[in-house]
Amino acid sequence: MSGAAGAAELFPHIRIVMGMVVGLGITRLLTGVAGLIQHPKRARVSAIHLLWALSMLVAMVLFWWWEFALYEISDWSFGIFAFLIVYAISLYVMAALLFPDDVDDYDGYEDFFLKRRHWFFAVFGATFLLDVVDTLIKGEPYFDTLGVGYLIQVPIGLILAGIAIWTADRRYHLALVIGQLLYQAWWVSILFYTHT
Repeated sequence: MSGAAGAAELFPHIRIVMGMVVGLGITRLLTGVAGLIQHPKRARVSAIHLLWALSMLVAMVLFWWWEFALYEISDWSFGIFAFLIVYAISLYVMAALLFPDDVDDYDGYEDFFLKRRHWFFAVFGATFLLDVVDTLIKGEPYFDTLGVGYLIQVPIGLILAGIAIWTADRRYHLALVIGQLLYQAWWVSILFYTHT
C-alpha cells in the first residue's frame, strides 16, 4: 500500500495485531508471576528466572514504544507486516519459555530455565538480528539516531547469547541477566523524556 493516507490508515491496524501478540506475552509473564505469589511452594523460585521475567517485561514495553517509529513508513507490504509479527512472536516465545505450563519434571524454575536455555537464548540471539532488520525498515534517519552503540550491541549480544547457550554456569547467567537489566535501564533513562 502506498501513499501517506493509506499508510496512516494501515499503521493502526498493524499496531493492533502487534499489540495483541505483545499483550499475550505480557499476560503470560504477569500470570506466571501471579502464580508464583499464589502458590509459592508449587515450584522453587529463582533469582535468574525472575530477573529474566522482569527483563522480558521491559523488552516488550520497549518494543512497543520503539515500534511507534513505524508511523513514518509510507510504503507498506505484507512482507514488512509479516516480519513485524514474527518479531513480536519471538518476544512471546521467550515469555512462554520463562513460564511453561508446568515444571513438574524439573527442580523448579531455575532448573527448567537452565535445561531449556538453548531455546531461550537462540530466540534471544535472533531478536538482535530481527532488531537490525526492524531498524533498517524504519529508515536511515532512524538508524542514525541510535548511534555507534547500537552497532556494537548486536555482535556483543550475539556472542553473549551464544555463550549462554553453551554454558549452564549459574554465575554467568546471573551476571548476564543483571547486565541485560542495566542495559535496559540505560535505554529507559534515555527514553524517559523522549517525546514522539
